[in-house]
Amino acid sequence: MLCAMNKIFSSTILAFKALLLQKSRSILTILAISIGISAVIVVFAAGRGLDGLIKGQLDTFGTGIIELETKVPNVGKTSSENGQGQALGIVITTFKNKDLEAIKKHQNITHIYGAVMGQEVVTYQDVEKKVFLQGVSYEAPEVDSTQIDQGRFFTKDEEESLQQVVVLGYSVWQKFFGDEDPVGKSISIKGNKYKVVGVAAERGSAFFMNLDDNLYLPLKTMQKRVLGIDYISFAVAKMKDSSLSKQTQEDLTFIMREEHNITDPNKDDFAVNTMDEAQSMLGNIVGTVTILLVTLVCISLVVGGIGIMNIMYVSVAERTFEIGLRKAVGAKRKDILWQFLTEAVIVTLSGGVTGIVLGAILAYLIMLVAVAYGFAWTYSISLMSIVVAVGFSVVIGLIFGIYPAKKAANLDPIVALRKD
Repeated sequence: MLCAMNKIFSSTILAFKALLLQKSRSILTILAISIGISAVIVVFAAGRGLDGLIKGQLDTFGTGIIELETKVPNVGKTSSENGQGQALGIVITTFKNKDLEAIKKHQNITHIYGAVMGQEVVTYQDVEKKVFLQGVSYEAPEVDSTQIDQGRFFTKDEEESLQQVVVLGYSVWQKFFGDEDPVGKSISIKGNKYKVVGVAAERGSAFFMNLDDNLYLPLKTMQKRVLGIDYISFAVAKMKDSSLSKQTQEDLTFIMREEHNITDPNKDDFAVNTMDEAQSMLGNIVGTVTILLVTLVCISLVVGGIGIMNIMYVSVAERTFEIGLRKAVGAKRKDILWQFLTEAVIVTLSGGVTGIVLGAILAYLIMLVAVAYGFAWTYSISLMSIVVAVGFSVVIGLIFGIYPAKKAANLDPIVALRKD
């Protein structure tokens, strides 16, 4: 055992000395491997960061949420997957306010709000800007946990009587009023005056949309006075018990079919989705992209490994006399084999360690950029990514170093000494 350890130690020392004699070549090889390994670390870290970001973004919509949206029958699963209908030149108008009342009767639904959206020019004094308008039911804050910073949200009576009142998103308030208290003042939408009754608290971004850039109107006011429609685009409901989400989803699907007189599921003009499904779908997308990127990185590492093999072949050719001399003075075949394998592993392992450090730094910089843009990005370097990086480095060294090492070990010492 001690003898074996001594041989390993002496081979390692010889390998280090040989690599130091070829500094430029060794450094370039280490750099090539480190770039690939750092990419592995960054991809894994970005995958974890995206996963955390998605969960955080979904949390901004609250817990125990179930969503209903329109879809084009026989085209796709949901309106978002088949282009929201509008992208196909189709607008689904069958989702009505009465559907909300039917859904609200379900024992596991505590609150629900319908919504329609639009974009209009809004004016206050000499400030005029195009703003995203969202018509929502009065129960919206109970569903998506919207907090009110100033004033209040509009009431059921205001919605039912089509009152011209609005709640400003945090950014909208700042754009039009600065630090001025807007409550009680009026803004103009399509030439009509709307009284500001409140300002929503700052919410930030979700899925690349700034939630503070919206201006909220009562649903029916938006439908009748702004858009001139009688349908809704989607609805969001709050469940009493989120553990019953699957059963609730099935029940709401049944209710909607009853309301829309649908007997054939293929003719559904709506879809009922849970947050768990959304999270699972987005998680699968992130996972697939991560696997694809890791695969591409691994291919680049294999290319780097081929480069190592070529460099090792050149090294064997240049050191033929040295190999012959070592064999002539008693070095065995396995000693030569071990030395060249050790050189290959040291180079790739050094590249792996360097790549881990470089990847960790790059992942941290990505986190800083994401945070600077308002995303709740988590910096996390998993143990698995480090193990994969180190393991892959060693494997590359062994696989692509074995052939040159064998060539060196099989050299005839007499032929090798004559060659130089």
